[in-house]
Amino acid sequence: MDDLVSLMTPRSPTNERPLLGVTVLVVEDSRFACEAVRLLCLRSGARIRRADCLASARKHLQVYRPTVVLIDLGLPDGSGADLIRELHLATPRVPVILATSGDDYMADLARDAGADGFLSKPIESLAIFQEMVLENLPTNDPNVPIRALPTGVVKPDPIAYRDDLAHIASILSMGTDDDTLAYIAQFLSGVAKSAHDEPMQKAATDLMELKKTSPSNVSHLADLVQDRLQACAQI
Repeated sequence: MDDLVSLMTPRSPTNERPLLGVTVLVVEDSRFACEAVRLLCLRSGARIRRADCLASARKHLQVYRPTVVLIDLGLPDGSGADLIRELHLATPRVPVILATSGDDYMADLARDAGADGFLSKPIESLAIFQEMVLENLPTNDPNVPIRALPTGVVKPDPIAYRDDLAHIASILSMGTDDDTLAYIAQFLSGVAKSAHDEPMQKAATDLMELKKTSPSNVSHLADLVQDRLQACAQI
């Protein structure tokens, strides 16, 4: 009975787990990026839910009201800025709305839409993640003594990166129209940056910056994806 009471009793945040009681909805189509946020939440004491597109996020928000919504700006069914704007104007408002992207220049777009803050990918620092959430919580008390910031970083399972690459390989196999290539370039640019895969990030960025589709760049990107998938299969 004592153990059951202990489990049901609300716990207060601690220096080590300052986000106890916080629920984070991460709207992110990359499994690798989402895994990083999951680990950050786990280390910080927060609960996490995931939506991989705008439609899924909207369905989730009809049922649950998270404390924090962390929204990737590039999603398969539209811009994350649209969801940020909806949440910012909604009543009651989600307490903390954060945006994320591998492209730092998107920070102004996010703030103009109503985001409280912007996290640049890769999101892997415990200190940066915790401070971004805490400084935007309405209950944040400025009189609370300054705590020592954690120095750790999280390292997502490489299998999640493989899953992202397999997702892109599947899309590439179905066609490469301009809209599809724009999504592929944006997706891979962000996830490769999170995975510190510089050749993949450069190939994706090169494709994203072209005014017109280049068959050679598409082929190069597809080859890189297949090379990494084959390397994973051999491990």
